[in-house]
Amino acid sequence: MQPPLWTLDDFEQLARERMSHAAYEYVAGAAGAGLTDAENRAAFQRIRLRQRVLVDASRIDTKLRLFDRDYEFPILLGPTGYHKLVHAEGEIETVKGANLSDATLVAALFSTVAFEAMSREAARPLWFQLYIQTDRGFTKELVESVLAAGCEAICVTVDVPVNGPRDREYRAGFTLPPGVQRANLASRGTAFSAAAHRPAGRNIYSPTHGADATWKDIEWLRSIVPAKLLLKGILDPEDAERAVELGCDGLIVSNHGGRSLDTLQASIDALPAVVEQVRGRVPLLMDGGIRRGTDVFKALARGAAAVLIGRPYLYGLSVGGAAGVARVIEILRTELEMTMGLIGCPELSQISDKFLLQ
Repeated sequence: MQPPLWTLDDFEQLARERMSHAAYEYVAGAAGAGLTDAENRAAFQRIRLRQRVLVDASRIDTKLRLFDRDYEFPILLGPTGYHKLVHAEGEIETVKGANLSDATLVAALFSTVAFEAMSREAARPLWFQLYIQTDRGFTKELVESVLAAGCEAICVTVDVPVNGPRDREYRAGFTLPPGVQRANLASRGTAFSAAAHRPAGRNIYSPTHGADATWKDIEWLRSIVPAKLLLKGILDPEDAERAVELGCDGLIVSNHGGRSLDTLQASIDALPAVVEQVRGRVPLLMDGGIRRGTDVFKALARGAAAVLIGRPYLYGLSVGGAAGVARVIEILRTELEMTMGLIGCPELSQISDKFLLQ
């Protein structure tokens, strides 16, 4: 009998039992010693809430409008790769879970199902996460193809120009199993072996990341992307300013879930300085360490318009397929509503840092 699953940590514990060791180490692992990964969660735990009482909580409203679309709650499914590592149907099952929850999925470049197939199943328009490729012509083809398939926003990951050390992956001997491939690349004639996930020897360069990408590439992408364009992996206020000046529609404050460079600051700790720099000119989203509804509330109170989750919904996918993904979202959404009611802030629009102890 499956034990009750009441928290996102419950899902991780059960997923660890069900996933292969190598797959779990890939999903749960981080860069180096995992200090940034741990700090993402610890930073949320250090923030204390300021409760107000005798506020009418008979109606809790988590609705928001983001990029000209209405959302029922401020939680998106962030880009994560290789869903077929944890479920036979891969990203198709994830999309079905998002549909059950009325959630938006940011599809990863390193998906094991092509974007077009995911888009056909999606009840809401998908976003797409892009790594700028060494071949800029191929990058342009990728962008054009996902936009033609209905992509609503392009999220360019900018914080991984080279590979970082993934100690847990190395120790587990992780490679992509037979039959698991990068569909958005392979379907366009770019073949990768199972071992291509992690280059051998001292090669720090990924075969699919443009290590030579600069701000000029963002300027170029802005000129060819008619949809919303976001940069993912912003921690520094000066980088945020540059992105806004180049016309980006939004930013995702992120340290890549602690998976790129170890000992970076937590995303939630980087958020206030970026908020101060941007001054509301574009929406700011954030990811990294979100596990409870109180975490979502704290991120919004510090200035995020919405948050993204990654590992937790993969654990849900592993445990229960689409229903597992939906249950993870339901838990987080319900906990957010509980937090809002208990803290004396029943309207999402009223959330601010006045509910945090400074």
